[in-house]
Amino acid sequence: MLTWLTANIGTVLITILLIAVVAVIVVKLRKDKKKGVSSCGGNCAHCAMSGTCHQKK
Repeated sequence: MLTWLTANIGTVLITILLIAVVAVIVVKLRKDKKKGVSSCGGNCAHCAMSGTCHQKK
């Protein structure tokens, strides 16, 4: 097991780093959604999802 780990340490570290980055992005998106911050930044008049993005509170 130790031989495999030392042979693949670069792959293991990069995989852990990518998982951490994706987790941080997901947490930020969820926090923004709870705050009501929209990431679309555009013209809601022509958007099919405008009712879900900007719900009246």
